[in-house]
Amino acid sequence: MTNLPQSFSVGVGRFGGGGGMSSSSSSAGAPPNKDCKMQSVEQLVLVLCDPNLRENALLELFKKKELFPDLGRLLWHSFGTIATLLQEIVSIYPGLSSPSLAPAQSNRVCNAIALLQSVASHPDTRKSFLNAKIPLYLYPFLNTTSKSTPFEYLRLASLGVICALVKVDDTEVISFLISTDIIPKCLCAMEMGCELSKTVATFIVQKILLDDVGLNYVCAISKSFFEVIQVLGNMVGALAEQPSSRLLKHIIRCYLRLSDNPRACQALKTFLPNMLRDNTFSSCLREDSMARNWLLQLLLNVNGSRVAPQAGGFDHMV
Repeated sequence: MTNLPQSFSVGVGRFGGGGGMSSSSSSAGAPPNKDCKMQSVEQLVLVLCDPNLRENALLELFKKKELFPDLGRLLWHSFGTIATLLQEIVSIYPGLSSPSLAPAQSNRVCNAIALLQSVASHPDTRKSFLNAKIPLYLYPFLNTTSKSTPFEYLRLASLGVICALVKVDDTEVISFLISTDIIPKCLCAMEMGCELSKTVATFIVQKILLDDVGLNYVCAISKSFFEVIQVLGNMVGALAEQPSSRLLKHIIRCYLRLSDNPRACQALKTFLPNMLRDNTFSSCLREDSMARNWLLQLLLNVNGSRVAPQAGGFDHMV
């Protein structure tokens, strides 16, 4: 199984420009003072509770979050901070029913969601984050169907938080996500989102399937199983027109994991797209030996010891 890049923080919440904060009194060329920088982050967290300073603090913390691994813990344990971030998120709910959303409004909420991603990814706060059921506040963004940029950025930022949760193999996380119906929401993003949203959502589904609880859940309910393979099949068809090797790789891994279940494997004999059986994606997979091996193993699982007649198109690549 291959993971997405270590940092799957999506570059959202930046419709406009906005440079970094101006340097303080340190002279040019001098090495940065770590204590001063940390103090600056702490001050930014404190002023989040001030409505007049919050927007700028959200932006600056978004810019700095990758530089401070403990930001998630600081946010979680700072008085009123999580409530403030949730207030920012909830404030945009009424706008989700309108056909358009102001970019500046989406930008601000995306910054708040990105900070929640820091909390979700920190090992000391992940469990508390989950126990507080905070991911539920992001689900309305995953239910939207608009493809406009402000909506897309909200969708992508929300998927980034869920992605941070599933990166660590934890059955408790998978069980929570399944119990809150994350799979249909990911399937919606896989159909409606941009390429990056599709990739992140497919990766989340992949991680759910790789856990036995997730695989058993999807394969035990016919409706869930056929919803998953229908969306995967539609994506395969779309990739024939607009190839994406990274997205295709995660789709193949989802199919391969489904083939580990006997009933699902039997169904895939009928429902596995023909474009995965022939050489449609031979050029797309040429540089990715792992994806090619996954596809060949998938074909072996589905066809038994008999290789599909059209699968010969991959022989030259192995």
